[in-house]
Parts: sequence; structure tokens; C-alpha cells
Amino acid sequence: MLAAIVAVGSELLSTDRLDTNSLQITALLERHAVELQGKSVVGDDPVALAAELRHRLDEVDLVVVCGGLGPTADDVTREAAAAMLGRELIEDPEVWARIERRFRSFGRVPSENNRRQAQVIAGGRVLPNRHGTAPGMMIEERGKTLVLMPGVPFELTALLAEHLEPWLAERSRGSEIERVTLRTALRPESEVDRALEPAYRELGRERITVLASPGEVKVRLEAAGTAAERQERLAVMERRIRELLGAAIYGRGESTLEAVVGELLATRGATLAVAESCTGGLLAERLTRVPGSSRYFPGGLICYSDAAKQALAGVPADLLARYGAVSEPVARALAMGARERFAATYGVGITGIAGPGGGSAEKPAGTVHFAVAGPGGSVRHHHLRFPGDRERVRTFAATAALELVRRLLLDIDEPLWSGERPT
Repeated sequence: MLAAIVAVGSELLSTDRLDTNSLQITALLERHAVELQGKSVVGDDPVALAAELRHRLDEVDLVVVCGGLGPTADDVTREAAAAMLGRELIEDPEVWARIERRFRSFGRVPSENNRRQAQVIAGGRVLPNRHGTAPGMMIEERGKTLVLMPGVPFELTALLAEHLEPWLAERSRGSEIERVTLRTALRPESEVDRALEPAYRELGRERITVLASPGEVKVRLEAAGTAAERQERLAVMERRIRELLGAAIYGRGESTLEAVVGELLATRGATLAVAESCTGGLLAERLTRVPGSSRYFPGGLICYSDAAKQALAGVPADLLARYGAVSEPVARALAMGARERFAATYGVGITGIAGPGGGSAEKPAGTVHFAVAGPGGSVRHHHLRFPGDRERVRTFAATAALELVRRLLLDIDEPLWSGERPT
């Protein structure tokens, strides 16, 4: 089956709204081995939309449209689809009654323009929407299928699961595509790709995808067939990838680095405090994204100025004067200060130059010092230089700190960055 997605809304053609609905639809299509041939975004123009729908329906078997089913004048999907198909729009009494009941449940009365949402394309199948007033629709046309879905994301999610997924499952007859994602931190994309070369030869390059983002590289494995066939193939592939990448793999699936580190701390009954300079609280924010992080994260310090480093983390003034704020001694002092202030098992210190200004020949922008202080006075230090703009450097730095803690907890003695060694 070939498919296309059409996202509707003039706001999607500007800079104030991102089309995330297409990603949800794409994931569903991929899961059921449907080949996505194209995606497009069309504004609230019924003529342009009708032309795009006709073009897509001529080329593929399934067209999924999201958006433009609301009650306002700029919601034109119903009218455009009906015109393209040469069919009438008729009011469905059952849909209108459902809209009235929904409004009454909130103590309100629908306005007259809500009646537009009760209009359905003649001969189409209504897809009831339990989470909103706009139903979806499915229309068969000369062996092709047109599906209209509301654009509100949580309504779309529900309708996809309740209506489109069963429809696709019936046609895929159990032959689906399944994926497993393995995640690494601070490994360059080229380095991961090079390490995977044996797997490409043995398992097939087309079934392994390397996806890079700042500070992280994901390896996505894919298998098709029945459930049993998919699981067997993915198990073989995952074993081989783990052999090739080893301890660089920190997680699987949707696991985040902060969640993995948190679980390692929790299972050991350990706690972690932070003292941040250039990351400005980003590390603490990531740690506290995880539900239940209070089990292992007592708190943190944002020590942006030299005065704050002294007052909050107890960094000696002579260290700052002698070595500068961005230095190994200060990173170590920040880590020890965080650990002591919060009586934590471990303390992390981060100090660096996020840029774009503030650097020098000796300490260029992107230079960051990390330290982790642990029991018995032990402190591990790393000194890295990250590429990119200010936000990229900060993202890299927070990721590096988390990865440093993970490797310390698992006793992994490998470079955080190509050619770098801990001190």
C-alpha cells in the first residue's frame, strides 16, 4: 500500500506552528508496512486543497488528511474534499446530536457554526470522535481511500488508534514492521557508523539506521514479518549491535540518559547533587524531568558568577584568581561543594565557556570542565571542547555530565570524547 499525508492549515506555513501530526501518522503507517510516498502542507484554501487531494489520490492508495475540520470559516477540508470527489455534504443528525450532548456536558450550547462539524461527505463513513466535536471521515473512491482527521493532536491520536490502526491491521494481516532503538551518548555519528560496518555486511544496511542529534546517536533496527519473525530477527540484530558498540550503549527504546542515570543511582541508594555554571541549571532540569527523581536528586546550585561560586559552592577565591573560573581546579571544587552542601553521595561540577564570546586562544568557546566527586574524597575530571553554538554547547555539556556519572557508576573507563581521557 502506498500512502500520502496532507496537513491542512495556513498556520503550518508560517513559523508559529510545527506540524507534529504527520509524525504520528507516519509512525502508524510504518508500523503496518505502508510505504509513505509523500507529505505536503496546504493552507486554508479550498481550491488549492482540492487540487492537492486529487493529485495525491491519483498517485497512492491511501491519503490521510489532518486538520481543517473545525467550526470556523477557515476550516475548509470538508468542502474541499467533497468538491474534489464530486459529492454532496449532508448534515448527519447523529453527529449533530453527539455535538449537542458534548456541549451540554460542559453546561454550554453549541453555536450555529458548530453545525458545520455535523456535515459529512455523502457515502463516507463517519469516525466518531470521543474527545472533541469534529468527527473523522473515511471515503472510498475508485479503489482508493481518503481519511479525514481533526488536527487537534490529542484528538488525532485517539482517532488513529480507534479507527485507522484497526483498518490498517486488517489489511496488513499480521505482517508489520517493528523497530528497536539503541541509544549512545557522546559518540560521533561517523564513529558509530564505522563501528557498525560489520553489521551492515552481515545484517543488511537497509535495516539499520543511524540517527544523530546533539550529544546522542541512536541506532534504529528494523524487521518485517509476523510477530514471531520480527522478534527473532530483532534479537539477532540487537545482540550484534551490542557486541560492536559495547558500553557506549546507554539505553534502549525511549529510555533517556537522565532516566538511566537516575535508575542507577536509585538502585544503589545513592544521591547526586550538582553545581552548574555554563549550563545554568540545564543538568538539574534534565534530572528532574524524570518522575520520582526526588529519590536521588536532593538539589543543585547555579554558580554563574565567581562570587556565586564562592558563596554557594565554597570555591576558594585563590583557585579562581590563580586558574580562572573555567579550569580543572574550579570544576573539582564545584563538584565537592555540591556534594558537601547537599550531603549527597556524588557531586557534579560544570564550568565552561558556552560562547559565542568570552573565549580566548587558551580557552576557546566550547571549552568545558567537568568533575564528579564521590565517597572518600575521590574526584574524576574531564576537559572537553564542544562544537556549535551556545545552545548546542550547553546541550552537549549536560549530556556529557550525565554520561560521566553513568560511566562512573558502572565503572566504565573509556574516553567520553574521541581521544580524551579522564584525570
